[in-house]
Amino acid sequence: MQEQEKQTGPEVGIEEETIAAETGAGVAEQDLAEKLAAAEAKAAEFQDAYLRAKADVENFRRRAQEDIAKAHKFAIEGFAEALVPVKDSLEMALKVEAPSVESLREGVEMTLKQLNAAFDKGRLAEVNPQAGDKLDPMKHQAISMVPAEQEANTVVSVLQKGYTIADRLLRPALVTVAQEK
Repeated sequence: MQEQEKQTGPEVGIEEETIAAETGAGVAEQDLAEKLAAAEAKAAEFQDAYLRAKADVENFRRRAQEDIAKAHKFAIEGFAEALVPVKDSLEMALKVEAPSVESLREGVEMTLKQLNAAFDKGRLAEVNPQAGDKLDPMKHQAISMVPAEQEANTVVSVLQKGYTIADRLLRPALVTVAQEK
């Protein structure tokens, strides 16, 4: 009997180890399957987040392009609104049958006032140097040099005013400058 137990003892032990190993392997496989499922779920979550982020970026880019296109298309809208009353005033002046010199002068002054308001609204500023100001090639264009009783390379007279839009030169002032003595 003891011999039978001895003979069956190790076999039973091996079977138990095998079952335990198989059970352990089963647990390990189940654990791996759970980890794989969790990893796949996480990957799907990241892919979904990536696709949503990509769609958001595309929508943002499209809206930005539309805004830029609208800005280019309607950039002059504010300035045009300010100029419309000037045109209205000029058309009204032309409808007057027998204008007097005084009424024409008054109308021109009112129209100039409206035009100046439109320029201010559009940030269109005059470049009108005074006699004696130093020539600034960034804002002035010298047409000629003339003899004068002032320092060389200073403005003697302004032939035509210049203009800037928001500190950017639109047209330089045409000036004559003093020549060296």
